Amino acid sequence: MNLPEMLQQARRVQEQMQRQLQDLRVEAASGGGMVSVVVNAQKNQLALTIDPELLRGGDAEMIQDLVMGAINQASQQVDEQMQQKVGSLLGGLNVPGLNPPTT
Repeated sequence: MNLPEMLQQARRVQEQMQRQLQDLRVEAASGGGMVSVVVNAQKNQLALTIDPELLRGGDAEMIQDLVMGAINQASQQVDEQMQQKVGSLLGGLNVPGLNPPTT
């Protein structure tokens, strides 16, 4: 494959990746589902839901911990999904050093 073909293929992969990431939404929960959060590929929080029962308890520290736990879990899931998407897209590109090793 010559350089112009590789660059064209790389552009197609980049465009495809951008389209997929625009639509990526991840939901994660903590506290047995009492706190849930939805984040996008940029790890911006799109939604936060706290079960009203949890608020009645009045333990602010526990609520904070549950919110942080849900956000951290969602962030980790975004990372994992992005790695999977990048890996699947790079599978079509034969660029030495960029493709994961095959076993």
